[in-house]
Amino acid sequence: MKAPTPRRLFLYVMNCLRLRPYLKEPGDGRPQPQIPARVLVWAMLISRLLRETSFHAVEQLVRSSACRALCVSSSFGDDALGYFTERLDPAPTRAALRDAVHLAKRNKAFDNCRFLGLAIDGTSAGRSSSPECALCRPFRNAKKAVIGYRHYFAAISVVGAGLSLPFDVEPYGPGDSEYAAGQRLLVRAVNALGVRFADYLVVDGEFATAPFLHAAGRAGVPVVARLKDNLPELLAAVEKRFGARPPTRVYRHGADRVEIWDADDFDPWETLAWETVRVIRYRQHKPDGTVVQADWLTNFPSRKAGSLSLYHMAKSRWEIENQGFNDAKNRYGIEHICHHETNSILLNGLLTFLALVIERLYRIRYLHRGTHPVRSAEELCRLLWLGLSRPVASDSS
Repeated sequence: MKAPTPRRLFLYVMNCLRLRPYLKEPGDGRPQPQIPARVLVWAMLISRLLRETSFHAVEQLVRSSACRALCVSSSFGDDALGYFTERLDPAPTRAALRDAVHLAKRNKAFDNCRFLGLAIDGTSAGRSSSPECALCRPFRNAKKAVIGYRHYFAAISVVGAGLSLPFDVEPYGPGDSEYAAGQRLLVRAVNALGVRFADYLVVDGEFATAPFLHAAGRAGVPVVARLKDNLPELLAAVEKRFGARPPTRVYRHGADRVEIWDADDFDPWETLAWETVRVIRYRQHKPDGTVVQADWLTNFPSRKAGSLSLYHMAKSRWEIENQGFNDAKNRYGIEHICHHETNSILLNGLLTFLALVIERLYRIRYLHRGTHPVRSAEELCRLLWLGLSRPVASDSS
């Protein structure tokens, strides 16, 4: 197989991922555009894959001799990107992410797992010393003094299949919360993907509240949620029962020994409209002697998922942290504030996730056809940079 280059990646995005309609009409809201929207969107996407995330870096790339190899047909300045992202409708980019994830499932990208999940979580990205937009939330120290401002958002990702694909972002500013943003994400994702797309939703303990669990129930998605101190009565009942019993099951997971306690007849708390609550506790013994223990509640029936399956569902929550937020921050620059304006900040998050989805589907699924090994993200980035130095054949069409 030929080595990956920006041009070959561009053809993959246009043809294999079927994003040609999106790049042609990405929701441009400029009244009199001089630079085609497809040029600006693709320039931002390929720049993120090259780990150049600032608008100034994009300007330098498209004004260099590598412009043609990037499949960018014209140069522009960083101010054009600021003006463009202020007026870019986020709905088409969200639809492009949804379509890419849908296409991945139709092409059996997730067929190596029994249960396909979604994970919702929140994080911060972007800092400033003073409030510059409506999304800036004060950040306080231990003494409650404001020491800066940050942007916060909730995100949703496909998990549980060895191919984590974050596909939507919901910012929240002052007066809003991760909890409310997560509910909006849940409803929008299920409406977009369909109730049969995922088998479960995994969330942290902050979402283990009756309104959120009821919202997931209305959406038709079973929930696996971390059980923490915010539910003291249920936690006490779990400790009383599991603390005095041997584990229900003991498994080997790689080099680890995993003990699991599982019971599906705990009483729901007063505001939760469930008949019963199923709780599992796992105690993971690692070869170095480390022990990891956690409790999780769910409405997943025992007849549909056993203890080991629930254990894997619970562990998949970390994918949105490690393969979602960590990669987006450390590799794709989602924390960098390219342009301090609310719509531009939202588009920065959505385009970063779209670049991440494109990179993973291209690297892990498309380039892995046949006997080719899966390249690392760092290796793909280097190969794309090397592809910029290769001569580009003349287009005689």
